[in-house]
Parts: sequence; C-alpha cells; structure tokens
Amino acid sequence: MTNEVFQIKWPTKTQNMSRKVVVRIYGEGVEVFFDRDTEILTFEFMSKQGQGPRLLGRFSNGRIEEFIHARTLSASDLHDPDISALIAAKMKEFHGLEMPGPKDVSLWHRLRNWLKTAKSLCTPEEAKDFRLDSIEDEISLIEKELSGDQSIGFCHNDLQYGNIMIDEETRSITIIDYEYASYNPIAFDIANHFCEMTADYHTDTPHILDYSKYPGLEERQRFLHLYLSSSGGLPSDIELEQLLENVEKYKLASHLFWGLWGIISEHVNEIDFDYMEYARQRFEQYCLRKPALLGSSGTTPDVALTDGNYTI
Repeated sequence: MTNEVFQIKWPTKTQNMSRKVVVRIYGEGVEVFFDRDTEILTFEFMSKQGQGPRLLGRFSNGRIEEFIHARTLSASDLHDPDISALIAAKMKEFHGLEMPGPKDVSLWHRLRNWLKTAKSLCTPEEAKDFRLDSIEDEISLIEKELSGDQSIGFCHNDLQYGNIMIDEETRSITIIDYEYASYNPIAFDIANHFCEMTADYHTDTPHILDYSKYPGLEERQRFLHLYLSSSGGLPSDIELEQLLENVEKYKLASHLFWGLWGIISEHVNEIDFDYMEYARQRFEQYCLRKPALLGSSGTTPDVALTDGNYTI
C-alpha cells in the first residue's frame, strides 16, 4: 500500500538458474509519513547486520534489492503457534539492534505531525466527521498515561504479515520494509503486531478488519513469554503481566497511529484501498477500548459509539 515492487529475473551463463532482484518504485506522496533518506540509512544498516535483503542499487525514485528466497507470510500464519514463536524471537532480536544516531521515541511526535497533516488535507466535513479537533487531547492523554518506565527499542512499527518472510527450509524469519522503523516503546510494536492479526489484505475487502481474530489472552501471554525468554532466562510473572498490560494500552496508540495514516493516505495515495473506512474502524476501536484500558484516568473527554460512528 506504499510502493510498487517488481521481481526482475534474467538467465545467467554460468548457472542453471535465473538471477533475481527486487526493484522497488517508491509511492508518491508517502514522504508525509517518513523521511526517505532516513529509511535508506536504516535499510543499509539492516543489510550490514544481516537482518534483511542487501541494497544493490539506488535511483531517484526507487532502489534495487536482493531477492530473498522465502515466502511472505499470510494472514493465517500469524496465528500459527510455531510461526508466531519465530516472530516473537525475531522481534526481540530486532528490538535489541543498536541503530546509529539518537534513540529518541518517535511515536508522540509522529502522531502530532500526522494529525497536523490530516487536518491540512481534510475537507471541513471530513475533519468534523473524524473529530480531528479532539485528537490532540487524546494523544496527550495516552502519552501521559503511558509515560512511566518503558522499555525502549528499535521498532519496526508496521509488523503486518506482508512484512514478514519465512524460509521454509531453515525455518528462519526475515523482517522487511523499514519505512516506519524508529525507536519506540517495544510494547507499541507488539501491540501493533497484535492489531495486524485482525487484517487480511488479500481479500475482496482488504480494508475490513475482523476483531474476532485479535489474539486472546492465552495467545498474547504465550507470545510475550516467548518474546521475553528468547534471549535466555525466564521472565517473572510480574514482568510478564506488566508487559501484557502495557501492550494492551499501547493498542490505543496503534489505533490512532493507523487511523491518522488512513485519513492522510486517502488524500495522497492512488492505490485502490478504502483508506477512509479503514481509518474509521481504527478510531472506532480506539473509542471502544479506551474506557476499559485507561479506567478512571481516561474518562475525560468522554467516548461514545453511536449508530456505528465514533464520538470523542
């Protein structure tokens, strides 16, 4: 939903098999979401760390990458216990990467920037429909609620199934596409991954989310236990419960994050996807889940859901 990606292959004289590369053409208008130069630096760093495909060449509106002989995951794969265990361990490894440069949390700054962009692109009717004038208060509210001692790591921030590949022979996982990657609370990255379990972008209605597929308590606990124990040692019950609670709260930030992304994408992206309906679903989930997750600290401003439309 961001780039056009092509597989290019040609026969070689010295080998019986064709050589393959990936050519990525950058989507237009997506510079409002991330800095392409920073993304290139991240890509180069990840390549050097053996974490993804090698960068083979660059041109003004795209690049050439190594072709990875692995398959992209499907929506159902995220619920496969064996594959989910591999993802948990890979996320822990990813979060521990030492990226060069400052390690400042980007989440809250990015949310406010995207809100400003959304307001500038929306019609007055759209801004009113999505209650954009109230979103700043919501961002401040959850930032304050989640401002405690958090574990910060280098996060992918978009760990949907299409950005995860598996080598069926070695059973190894590769995480790809780092456009949104930055330092953030690791609970946000995990929460976002859980939210992506509700999506299937390869249906006739790719924008529709099925929240009955959101992982249940046992599935979330299993994932987090594997995540915490993947680097050695067993997590304490307190450590596991704290991360579980933080992840659920950061689910709210994920809904605002991708809700604003949807609104902006509607105005800058020409890909056939109902971005506005997608955004509406994310904001509705925010309003539905906020009272239970924030409790008394999140009762103002009021949240209600009426006739399928959210009200903040």
